[in-house]
Amino acid sequence: MKFDDYKTDGFYDEIFEASGVPREVSEPLIQRIESLPEGDLHRRQQAAEAAFMQMGITFTVYGTDEGTERIFPFDIMPRVIEPDDWSRIERGLKQRIEALNLFVHDIYHDQKIVKDGVVPRELLESADSFRHQCVGLNPPRDIWVHITGTDLVRDDSGELHVLEDNLRCPSGVSYVLQNREILKRTFPRLFESMQVQPVYDYPNRLLAALQYLAPDGVAEPTVVLLTPGMYNSAYFEHAYLAQQMGIELVEGRDLVIQGGFVMMRTTKGFQRVDVIYRRIDDDFIDPKAFREDSCLGVPGLMEAYRAGRVALANAPGTGIADDKAVYAYVPDIIKYYLKQDTIIPNVPTFLCSEPEQLKHVLANLDKLVVKAVNLSGGYGMLIGPHSTKQEQDAFAAQIKANPRDFIAQPTLALSRAPTIVNDQFEGRHVDLRPYILYGEDIFVMPGGLTRVALRKGSLVVNSSQGGGSKDTWVVAKTTPAQTQSQSQSNLKDSENA
Repeated sequence: MKFDDYKTDGFYDEIFEASGVPREVSEPLIQRIESLPEGDLHRRQQAAEAAFMQMGITFTVYGTDEGTERIFPFDIMPRVIEPDDWSRIERGLKQRIEALNLFVHDIYHDQKIVKDGVVPRELLESADSFRHQCVGLNPPRDIWVHITGTDLVRDDSGELHVLEDNLRCPSGVSYVLQNREILKRTFPRLFESMQVQPVYDYPNRLLAALQYLAPDGVAEPTVVLLTPGMYNSAYFEHAYLAQQMGIELVEGRDLVIQGGFVMMRTTKGFQRVDVIYRRIDDDFIDPKAFREDSCLGVPGLMEAYRAGRVALANAPGTGIADDKAVYAYVPDIIKYYLKQDTIIPNVPTFLCSEPEQLKHVLANLDKLVVKAVNLSGGYGMLIGPHSTKQEQDAFAAQIKANPRDFIAQPTLALSRAPTIVNDQFEGRHVDLRPYILYGEDIFVMPGGLTRVALRKGSLVVNSSQGGGSKDTWVVAKTTPAQTQSQSQSNLKDSENA
């Protein structure tokens, strides 16, 4: 397979500067692929899909007639990020998470940012994700947001934007790790020659961040991962991460409160639990504090948490910071707490709760992307240019009925990347979800989950909406001597293909 007929079609392309002209950082990859014998890339793609099947790398989709358990679609043509781009992404994400953590703490304590008129009080009081049970709460080390997945996109000029913050139970990192394992088998020598930054140490870093939260005086904390169970859409990830960290995977029924402490049932009796990486939404973690009908959580867990006898990651209540209406204020939040300008800007956002902005949205539904503030996974969205008049009218009625529940944004011409379609490469729109850990310090895993809209022309990258993924290669900065060595290595790689 060659790239002779590959067209960028006027979009910003992650691999090519223009049709037939690869970006300098991507040249070794393009050379390697074009050096493969005819049919070889297809065989490698098929081998990757077979490996996903054998390893049980799946996700769950609800409400379809095609079955719920599916292999996560994967394209072996990776996305490449150059060093300067990544440096800016890393700095921008660290800035954002530091500010949002301060915001969450303030919101559940003095609410200075509200009193100073930066964020409207009614915005918080009307947010479904505000948890009154967390008012006055002091999480271990004053860290609320321990694991974050922040969605980034490029526009047609190549400018990066934050599309969305995910601060509750962000998923997808297991696919990053598995994608990398598959690609290392597919292009083993290319990783070394291009100096692709590794991601293998994420589970160890995650475990260290969790252990950092342990109550004072606990030298060897017991950490567990709390899952809703095998029918959850991300259960594969829960089991995989627990196995990689060497910790127990538990359900709510495996835990009980005794003497004010969280105890885990084992074959040898009860064992104290010090840190819980919870992959259950706030509403279900403790029926005494949140939903009384929840069978997934642990009765009394919040009381033990408030007493400092157990740590939870992420802390309950963090959802207030990824409310899509609060998102519009993040640049102001960064300025307020850090006295800094935003490194990675937001996508311009219209709040339907604001009367003048509401008028603009209703008059331009055919041009905007409208999102429900409390939904995710590509649900509750109207993509104006791809919608019918009937769909626009239906959304208009919903927006008028509950303006606070919707935001709108311009339809961005998302960047694209070459993707294998039958026997050729075609451009498909992509985004990027890097993962950030907040423990003793803030760590951004180099790369992240590149999600790709596999349907031609689609802007929706979510797996539940027909999206797939690519491996993301962050290339390290090189010296001239290293560049010469890489060129020689690539030549050998080509000769040995």
